[in-house]
Amino acid sequence: MEYRSLGSSGLKVSALSFGSWVTFGDQVDVDRAAECMQIAYDHGVNFFDNAEAYAGGQSERMMGTIIQEKGWTRSDLVVSTKIFWGGDGPNDRGLSRKHVVEGTKAALERLQMDYVDLVYCHRPDRQTPIEETVRAMSFLIENGYAFYWGTSEWSADAIRHAHEVARREHLVPPTMEQPQYNMLHRERVEREYAPLYDDIGLGTTTWSPLASGLLTGKYNDGIPDDSRLAMENYEWLQDQVLREEQLATVRELSTVADDLGCSTAQLALAWCLLNEDVSTVITGASKPSQVEENMQALDVVDRIDDATEARIESILDNEPAARPNFRDQ
Repeated sequence: MEYRSLGSSGLKVSALSFGSWVTFGDQVDVDRAAECMQIAYDHGVNFFDNAEAYAGGQSERMMGTIIQEKGWTRSDLVVSTKIFWGGDGPNDRGLSRKHVVEGTKAALERLQMDYVDLVYCHRPDRQTPIEETVRAMSFLIENGYAFYWGTSEWSADAIRHAHEVARREHLVPPTMEQPQYNMLHRERVEREYAPLYDDIGLGTTTWSPLASGLLTGKYNDGIPDDSRLAMENYEWLQDQVLREEQLATVRELSTVADDLGCSTAQLALAWCLLNEDVSTVITGASKPSQVEENMQALDVVDRIDDATEARIESILDNEPAARPNFRDQ
């Protein structure tokens, strides 16, 4: 496993990490989840991602129970939660000081932990002043509920604003952003956030590297019965994922993967890892075999030379300059 700095902080996170969105509490039970986490851990994964909204809190309960039963040393792990959607009450959602503090305490109780390493503002909250949220997140850090705080799917302007407020008021600034990033969704990470990597030392913990499974190639010929898109309450993803032009792109990418001797999923993960502004790529899986496959993506990174990168960019119909921080070959 490769370990990368989380932005300009001193924290090291595994280049591939493991997240529980959709799977824990929805697709898999605690035994299957434990098996998947064990495989990731055995491969050197130290970052495990969660959120108060995942399966209505059940995901955090499962992960906390698994970590307790495994007896893993807490200091060896980087565990996160995200705060925004905590319940149905008027103060059970959003980024008010009340919900940030109460939501984090509730998450810690579900995780059976005294602290999380990372806590995120899961989405921007236009009804709460950024200064109030920054003060609340800084309070969490200063009182030991978390070590670092960040954002998820915030605009670059909002992140910069939060950072400026923190510096002006002598508070703790955000360390990381958790954006979607994959071959089909790259503008924000590669262009919008580009100035922030140097200006404020922003780290990124990217999600959906396989575009909800599309970049595995498993939807090339339809929707498998055991896939995420076949699940009840996730039909909304179909309109986002199953577009013919995207399926055609994935079929072409599969030929590149075949030539490299890897799976399409491994190619997609390796492509994300090549961007040095990515601190860690959050993977998810509902089967142990998928975790094993994902972890092998690290071996594919060095197989992607300049010619292969150019071929991929041609298929994606993106200019190579869209990846200014592409790792030197």
